[in-house]
Amino acid sequence: MPYGVAVSSDGKKVYVTDDGGVSVIDTTTNTVTATVPVGSKPTGIAVNPNGNKVYVTNYGDGTVSVIDTATNTVTDIITVGNGPFGVAVNPAGTKVYVANFLSNTVSVIDTTKNKVTATVNIGYGSRCLGN
Repeated sequence: MPYGVAVSSDGKKVYVTDDGGVSVIDTTTNTVTATVPVGSKPTGIAVNPNGNKVYVTNYGDGTVSVIDTATNTVTDIITVGNGPFGVAVNPAGTKVYVANFLSNTVSVIDTTKNKVTATVNIGYGSRCLGN
């Protein structure tokens, strides 16, 4: 059940969320080279500008998994709002924005600390941010 998809800035890797976690696809061979287990019900996914981190929203447990692309491992889990869905990384790679569908908020994550620094109430329907 593939859901979210993101492409690295160099176009060499595609990351896909599904019930099994995150599938990593090598675009030169069009094969899955790794599967990274993440939280419950992964949905949104975004790659930072330099391609060394991937951020995955886990709708089922209210978290964001941070994946190191060199090792294809989860290096951090960040608690955000209820029902995180969409995710986007700013062009500098310093902030991640997460749309929390069930709490009608957007969490702002500082990527240097992997901590939520702000929660913005945006009202009903905060579903898709960046995806």
